[in-house]
Amino acid sequence: MSHEQPENRLHLPDLRISGFRGIEALSIRRLGRVTLLAGRNGVGKTTVLEAVRVFAARGRYATLSDLLENREEFASAGDDDGDKVHVPDFAALFHGRRPVDQRIAIGPVNGVDQVTIQRVALDDEQLSLVERVLPEAVTEMPVHALKAAYGKAEQIFPLPSGMHKREHFQATRLLQRAFRDSNGPPGIRCESLGPGLLGNHDISRFWRTVALTDHEDAAVEALRLVLGGKVDRVAVLGEDRAYRHRGRAIVRRRDQSRPVPLKSLGDGAVRLFGVALALANSRDGFLLIDEAENGIHHSIQRDFWRMLLKTAHANNVQVLATTHSSDCIRGFAQASNEFEEIEGTLSRITRRKGETWAVEYSEKDLRIAAEQGTEVR
Repeated sequence: MSHEQPENRLHLPDLRISGFRGIEALSIRRLGRVTLLAGRNGVGKTTVLEAVRVFAARGRYATLSDLLENREEFASAGDDDGDKVHVPDFAALFHGRRPVDQRIAIGPVNGVDQVTIQRVALDDEQLSLVERVLPEAVTEMPVHALKAAYGKAEQIFPLPSGMHKREHFQATRLLQRAFRDSNGPPGIRCESLGPGLLGNHDISRFWRTVALTDHEDAAVEALRLVLGGKVDRVAVLGEDRAYRHRGRAIVRRRDQSRPVPLKSLGDGAVRLFGVALALANSRDGFLLIDEAENGIHHSIQRDFWRMLLKTAHANNVQVLATTHSSDCIRGFAQASNEFEEIEGTLSRITRRKGETWAVEYSEKDLRIAAEQGTEVR
């Protein structure tokens, strides 16, 4: 087991989640520099990644809203004209969709430094503030709100209701501005890679950070895991009106006279390039990878995890990834056993009778999995 230096400590050495989405209670007693979460579909692996994202953001409204929008979880309400207002359904964040009698808690197992989220009623002073901010737009007072707390810092998010469709989003922005605490706790940098491939917008955003740095070389090396020594250079172009692309990545190969689009080289190339860019953009924070095996051929799984472990350690990134692939687990186990100073941990998430459990595998288990191909899914 590795021992992290004080300046290189993990943000979450372990994890407890309660009352969040489909997880009533879950404890993972050991997280590593890189943690792989295995398990069948629907057991809550992605929910664990979402919980870590909420923890990193200290429960901020923008992150909660974005999670709901990504899952297309909206609530509809009608106004006097019969129009429908589609807003994030914050009840979906709570276990059993019961925000009234549930509290979300995410953080270390010891209960210290946890992020908590609960539904609360606005007090008279807060209601007066709402009235001042929205003197004309409110037709039904938003008497409830979400409260996110981390340490001694609290953030209140009023949930407006009963207003016209065209006014709702403006009202939400005004309320968030009025209730925002400028002294709120700073979040932790956190990047997420979904099961799908990075789009041009995210590629361009990531590339601006790595261009003309050593991280650019690391991204090229990641591509060589798929394409061998044929890769010479990579560039990300700006807006191309002829092709209607923004941030289009192109690759110069030694066996071709003209650069080719990254996306023409296959999903594996795009996935590896995206992971390398995300690692550079997650320095001192979290990187969350959902379905890490996607696009990665089984023959390079070991090389993929070796690259990820080394770069995460060098950049002080804590990585959590999910998989349901035995090839992915085997490659992870093989790579993890190569580095005594970098801790890779594996947990299998399972669900029985509505309860969620984490079965954690020791370093000895990982060695056996690597050497004998033991099934641990």
